[in-house]
Amino acid sequence: MTAERRPVVVITGASSGIGAALAHEFAAHGHELVLIARREQALTNVADAIAAKGAPRPTVMRLDVGRIDAARDISEALAQRGLEPEIVVNNAGFGLMGAADKLDRQRQLAMIDINVRALTELSLAFIESIERRKGGILNVASISGFMPGPGMAVYYATKAYVISFSEALHQELKPRGVRVTTLCPGPVPTEFQARAGMEGNRIPAFAFVSAEAVAKAAYEGLKHGRRIVVPGWASKAVPVITRILPRSVLLKMIHATQNARKT
Repeated sequence: MTAERRPVVVITGASSGIGAALAHEFAAHGHELVLIARREQALTNVADAIAAKGAPRPTVMRLDVGRIDAARDISEALAQRGLEPEIVVNNAGFGLMGAADKLDRQRQLAMIDINVRALTELSLAFIESIERRKGGILNVASISGFMPGPGMAVYYATKAYVISFSEALHQELKPRGVRVTTLCPGPVPTEFQARAGMEGNRIPAFAFVSAEAVAKAAYEGLKHGRRIVVPGWASKAVPVITRILPRSVLLKMIHATQNARKT
């Protein structure tokens, strides 16, 4: 007789920022975790911090989810440990600032691999166990996904895909008891800005929401089966404004804002 596998929450991009905050939030609610990222030491630090609070120590998995065979490797590693996903959190991703024709093409394609292809594959790879466990999928997008992004064209486009795909998946899987929630944070003080080349940004302080607050909103949203979660009052205005403003005006505003945020 095959031993029953334990349900876990799989979180990608869990080594810092929103991913680490999500790990702490899910652990605080009693979930067993599998943390995935490329930086093993940073993952270990997150796992140690969670264990220090009295929660079960998460399983740490050093892996680049942008690899073609990442989903297979994750599945095999979980099976070897007697684990299976109840919830999958697709948080891994990155952005790049600059004109699309000036930025390195391979890095932009790598961004699509992680932000789009890997997220899609991991959203679909474990639906059988997620459905059996009546669990869910939390896909991390951005308020950037509600608009075009001259100055960060590929990044904005990847997040638009995440919103569209995840909303459709929400509708398809809801009758089967699977919750699919899209998290659309605005500015969050993490490593993302530096990696994207936004160190000199001029985002007003009131627009920022802490990673911890974002994680709490995400957890509650997934728990209640919400389709979209936009943390922070300033960010909540973005989807409304993007529907009201003429596209030509919106494009000019975003382009000017991106130019002002360059390092």
